[in-house]
Amino acid sequence: MNRRHFLMSSAAAAGALSTKGLASANDTVRVACVGIRGQGNAHIRQYSKMQNVEVAALCDVDESILNKRLAEVESSGKKRPAAYTDIRKLLEDKSIDAVSIATPNHWHSLMGIWACQAGKDVYVEKPCSHNIFEGRKLVEASQKYNRIVQHGTNSRSGVAIREAMDKMRDGVIGDVYMARGLCYKWRDTIGRTPVEPVPAGVNYDLWSGPAPLDPFTRNHFHYNWHWFWNYGNGDIGNQGIHEMDIARWGLGVKYPTKISAVGGHFMFDDDQQTPNDVVAMYEFNEGVKKKLLTFEVRHWMSNHEGGIGERPGKKDSNTVGNLFYGSKGYLAIDGYGTYKTFLGKDQEPGPSAHEDGNNWANFIEAVRSRKPSDRNAPIEEGLLSTILVHLANISYRVGRTLEFDPETWSCKGDQEATAMFTRDYRAPFVVPEKV
Repeated sequence: MNRRHFLMSSAAAAGALSTKGLASANDTVRVACVGIRGQGNAHIRQYSKMQNVEVAALCDVDESILNKRLAEVESSGKKRPAAYTDIRKLLEDKSIDAVSIATPNHWHSLMGIWACQAGKDVYVEKPCSHNIFEGRKLVEASQKYNRIVQHGTNSRSGVAIREAMDKMRDGVIGDVYMARGLCYKWRDTIGRTPVEPVPAGVNYDLWSGPAPLDPFTRNHFHYNWHWFWNYGNGDIGNQGIHEMDIARWGLGVKYPTKISAVGGHFMFDDDQQTPNDVVAMYEFNEGVKKKLLTFEVRHWMSNHEGGIGERPGKKDSNTVGNLFYGSKGYLAIDGYGTYKTFLGKDQEPGPSAHEDGNNWANFIEAVRSRKPSDRNAPIEEGLLSTILVHLANISYRVGRTLEFDPETWSCKGDQEATAMFTRDYRAPFVVPEKV
């Protein structure tokens, strides 16, 4: 790659700060996108559409992906961004206002912490952490350094979904006592891939980062990393975190008292470590009445429920959404932009709506206003939902019910489960105890 594209914009860095705290004097928000192969490309497209927002830098450990995205930005008529393979070099650029992270899960928290320490605002993809400890440290860093940190649970900015939450708070389905999260997605086997040399142009040491430096295989790399414990959190932490967040949001709860998850890796004889079918149950006892959250991941064949996943004139093998049950009816959420209600014994149709939103646009609004309260998906809420993902995975892996204590941040009487709240980090990619 051409060296000049890696040079930091020293002239821009020397510019005077605007009244809203942006590095550029003309109130343009300069964003760096990190991890740009899959979801990160969506970040680039979203920011590129916004007025007074510049995709100022791109960062990826795979030079072929990096070059491809640089060319795409230029061909769209935009200014060519600066290019980096190492986020630490990117964070030295004082002209960058915000960092938008879409790397594998095992990098999310550490990159977010580093960005906060460097004075950058952060958009971090879901789940915000690979484990409970590092997610807490990311929240601490956002507060200590007074940074705007948004979580990539897009439904929080969905207009219809926000309306659904208001309707439930107003009692449209009565007393809400139970929520279900459905993550039924058609996912084929990943097969088995042999150990092989690292592809040319890939910095595998940087890709591995905080995780162990395992031998390279294709299944540990692009996308399939989701199904390995060193890097991902299974589908409950991939697609499922969206529905988990909606479920907890609708119930109006924070921390569970009991968690139990069972499942397995069915049908396929392949490299996948995480379960492709799992059922998790959570009991909440924070108010006068107990509440229940159930969550199911199901790969391969499945039915639709509550109309979720049904598309007139189209066949869809996925059922991704939520169901809420109350004393007067139930409410179904399909994806991030549709809800319907069914009221009374005869399940008569009630209020419904379909309207999406834009979580990235909301993040930029908060970056400009400097008001954490303007965020639709604050990192604090993202962490609470991410904790539920981690507790389910821990219960599944140890094979027993957990009792969570938010005061001591531990599982009562279970040292093995509590030890899985964190991991051994590979130097120098260590999440610090003190941020």
